Amino acid sequence: MCSLAHSQLLQAIYRYSVQSADKTAIIAKGVSVSYALLWKNILGAAACLQSSGLEKGDCILLSALKDVEFVYLYFAAHLLGLVNVIVDPTSNEERKKYIIETVRPKRIFGLKGGIGYSEVSLVGKPADIGLLSAQDIADIMFTTGTTGKPKGVLLSHANISGSANNINQYIGNTADDVEVLGLPICHSFGLGRLRCNMLLGATFILLGSFANLKLLFNTMEQYHVTGIGMVPAVWEYIKKLSGNVFGKFASQMSYIEIGSAAMSVENKRLLMEMFPNTRICMHYGLTEASRSLFMEFHEYADDLVTIGKPVTKEVDVKIFSDEGLELPTGESGELCIKGNMVMKSYLVDGDTVDSFWGEYFRTGDYAYKSENENFYLVSRKKEMINVGGKKVSPIEIEDAIIALGGVSDCICVAMKDPRGLVGEVPKVYVLREGTTKSLEEIDTLLGNKIENYKMPVKFEWIDKIPMTSSGKKQRLALCHNS
Repeated sequence: MCSLAHSQLLQAIYRYSVQSADKTAIIAKGVSVSYALLWKNILGAAACLQSSGLEKGDCILLSALKDVEFVYLYFAAHLLGLVNVIVDPTSNEERKKYIIETVRPKRIFGLKGGIGYSEVSLVGKPADIGLLSAQDIADIMFTTGTTGKPKGVLLSHANISGSANNINQYIGNTADDVEVLGLPICHSFGLGRLRCNMLLGATFILLGSFANLKLLFNTMEQYHVTGIGMVPAVWEYIKKLSGNVFGKFASQMSYIEIGSAAMSVENKRLLMEMFPNTRICMHYGLTEASRSLFMEFHEYADDLVTIGKPVTKEVDVKIFSDEGLELPTGESGELCIKGNMVMKSYLVDGDTVDSFWGEYFRTGDYAYKSENENFYLVSRKKEMINVGGKKVSPIEIEDAIIALGGVSDCICVAMKDPRGLVGEVPKVYVLREGTTKSLEEIDTLLGNKIENYKMPVKFEWIDKIPMTSSGKKQRLALCHNS
């Protein structure tokens, strides 16, 4: 058999296939796969990949919503020293084309024109390929590209296992948990949840989407689901369509992990009320530095705006100036991260230039650390508005507007100063649906809440706020209209 020394995840799955052979590892489309069968199918998929002529270091592209074959191929590639290129099938065609042209994978699975999962043989065992290193590249995942072209992020076996260990340690989930995934398995969040559960020997349900709430609730009841991961947009959807129905599962839910985008304090409090005894954890992270900081709603009940603290002692977070100097407590600067889950580099060498201060990855986010060592997000570096030399955070303005009440949502961007005085000024688009205040009322009330130089020069209605697939506001997408 191929060596497993390079991968904690493979070691864990193999161990459970022996020690907990009959335990359910994966449930997909109503079919249960035991840990013994999971390992057998990983070996079969590896033999299939190997027989097609693939060799160590070759890239294969994997795309799926909830196909269990994705799981087999994903770990099979790790077993053989291949590199997985992960693509969300719901991505637009331009993004898919860019990734394929950039990576030029040897095989494509799960996308139109590629190999269908039904064509993958799950019979046999791979030939031994010798030792691999934990520092070898395991996965390539691409950034959302909200501030430019997507960047290929190179993640080693050590990176992905380190991330899973960190998350499990913070959340405190166990092998006894049953988690349902309603996100695409190829979403960075969804894939992270798969790794976390497989490392523990838990049961993981591939639902693929939360669109069918009846299916979600039936699944939670049938399998006695104890954990769930979701983005804030999913919670908004569940709340809007089901009201308090989600809360009937409070007694069985051990944990909820939330991430990938900001969430309002109001929504955090609603979840806390609905799940008073559930550990509700929200992470801050990037593709390049997965789940770097965490906060737990009930623990931070008096400070729900913080993004928390480093997830474990394996992660260190500092605030640096634009010149690379560490800044003191309370002073805003760039959030920079060092840890076992931080990427090795980008796929394209030029993208890595200026991405680190020493060992600390530069996130491009502005933040500060308080006296109690909690971190607070200010804004994306490229989204900061330069008002006559003064940096203004669009997030601060958005939060101040939402806090007024009667505003369902808004998005703040930079626009050229029509007076020609200070270069850039803030402009705010207010979501029309659900907003009860007029633009004039918002303007008047906001003037009493923030400094004059931060005041938006213009307010405009918008019917839909542009978002990424993970629910992040795309402020730069509106700048050309401003």
